[in-house]
Amino acid sequence: MKVLITGSNGLLGQYLIQRLCSLPGYEVIATGRGQNRLKRQEGYRYESVNLADEAAVKGLIDRHRPDAIVHAGAMTQADDCERNKDACWMANVTATRFLLQGAEKAGSFFLFLSTDFVFDGLGGPYREDDPINPINYYGASKAAAERLVKQSKTEWAIARTVLVYGMADDPKRTNIITWVKSNLEQKKKLKVVVDQWRTPTLVQDLAEGCRLILDKRAQGVFHLAGKDMLTPYDMAMQVALHLNLDTRLFEKVDATSFKQPAVRPAKTGFIIEKAEKELGYAPRTFEEGLKVILGSASAPQSE
Repeated sequence: MKVLITGSNGLLGQYLIQRLCSLPGYEVIATGRGQNRLKRQEGYRYESVNLADEAAVKGLIDRHRPDAIVHAGAMTQADDCERNKDACWMANVTATRFLLQGAEKAGSFFLFLSTDFVFDGLGGPYREDDPINPINYYGASKAAAERLVKQSKTEWAIARTVLVYGMADDPKRTNIITWVKSNLEQKKKLKVVVDQWRTPTLVQDLAEGCRLILDKRAQGVFHLAGKDMLTPYDMAMQVALHLNLDTRLFEKVDATSFKQPAVRPAKTGFIIEKAEKELGYAPRTFEEGLKVILGSASAPQSE
């Protein structure tokens, strides 16, 4: 199966490349912005592509004619999306439309990565068929892109996920693990939210969930997340205890303590029974996820 992956420099993109390249039967074309940041250089091809350039996207898909496209590339920082709405729309909606046009022409299966931020956070944890109601611009852009996917003429799946964590090669942004580890090792105090709830997702589990969708060519919406419903404070405490770092550096705060441009949904998290039953998706607990990634270097590990 020839698979085109967008957002290959991101955390999920890096691990999905590693996972697919470790298995027989996959030919991987990876795309991102700028230089390839994944240390592993063999077993796949990398191209730098601006997904908001319609001609570039058309050329990319015409050249490779992939059997499947995994669209993981996006502008995902909620506050940046709120400040730069035009750029957000271009990255998250317009680029998706261009890729779908190419997928329809090539007959490619289309797997779109989405987010818990399509929900308002008033009724979590959520199932796949619960009504969406985004409360910030990032969530609204992903909801709009989901609608494009659902209206497309190619076979499609949407994989929504929540608060992905792990270690990446040359990461551009932090996640809950790297944020806590870096700050506490430097003896810096951290304000950590206690009134938001998520189901944090180990990146290896998300990559495997995507592989299962590809293998089965499973269509529809799937929730791929971790098993545990936790607050950021719960997660931070587990990270600190796992690394024997000083938990006295934490200060419990509520979400109103942070003056952020984008409103965050209070309680999202996913019910993952559909993915477990239909895909065989089997994610780890947050504690198990910490054991997988902490103590290793920053490089992704094939499993």
